[in-house]
Order: sequence, then C-alpha cells, then structure tokens
Amino acid sequence: MQDRYSTICACGRKVNRMKLLILSDSHRKMDYMYQAVEREKPDRIIHLGDHERDAMRLAERYPGIPLWSVSGNCDHGAGPERIVDVLEGVRFFVTHGHTLRVKYGLLRAELAAREAEANVLLFGHTHRAMCDWHNGLWILNPGTCSGMGPITYGVIELDRGSVRPAICELSYED
Repeated sequence: MQDRYSTICACGRKVNRMKLLILSDSHRKMDYMYQAVEREKPDRIIHLGDHERDAMRLAERYPGIPLWSVSGNCDHGAGPERIVDVLEGVRFFVTHGHTLRVKYGLLRAELAAREAEANVLLFGHTHRAMCDWHNGLWILNPGTCSGMGPITYGVIELDRGSVRPAICELSYED
C-alpha cells in the first residue's frame, strides 16, 4: 500500500515527495491561510507564529494535514519556541525568530540552525518574505499572510532529500 507521500514514477519505482506550506504572522486573518491551503494542497503545514491560535484553527479545519507550529512574540509562550526535526531526510530548524532578533540580522538564527545541523532555516517575525541559499543552508521567511502588505507564504517541495523552496503571493482579489 502506498503511503500518503509516495507516487509511482513511469519507471515503476516508488518516489517520495512531500509538499510543505509555510505560513507566518497571520495575526488572526484566517481567509488568506485557507486560500493558500486550498491552492497548494500541502502534505504538511508549518505555522511560524503570531498567532498560534491561528495554527490551532488550521488544524481544526484541516485535520488530515499534519501541522507544526511555534510561538511568536504575540503568543506569550503558548507553544514551543523552536522545532528541530527531520522530514524526508531534510533537517529543519523552525522558529518565529523574535528571540533570535531576526529584525536586526540573521546571524544568530543562522548560527542556531547550523548548530542544530539543519538543512533549512524557517523563520517569520519580520513580515518580509525571503528565500536564500547561504553556504549550504536554505533560509526561508514566508513573509506575512495577514494582509498587512503583500500576502505571501512559502512552499517547499521535498523529493528524496532535495529541497525546492519558493515564495508565493496571493492577490487581494483571490
């Protein structure tokens, strides 16, 4: 029986693929997150804080989609500050970023991710989307899906250990 993330390629081999939806700084604006889930149809959702209750509402609405969430500066420590875990052979360092002072630079966050031997650093807090490859580490901030400025989110496709990240944008008309 195939698992949720497997497909059979034309040559008959099993290929594992996983699509991750990365959201941050939703600030109680649920509609754009719902639109992103419906558009992307992810295998997992990662919510990077502000507001953690929004992540709980996503989990309630999409109970079949696994979800990781971390606390942001507006969550007052409701959940974990960081998650370090592996998906499809790729190690993730997941944080909102406020305790690592990402608004003043990424050095602390990058060093923490490297110390955790992560392949991917995910953070939010700045409300500015970015995706960069820096000395062997993918660094992605999905921006904000709150409607305060551009409505952005991240997508990461995992395929046998390879990482394909992207920043996506929703329009206000969507």
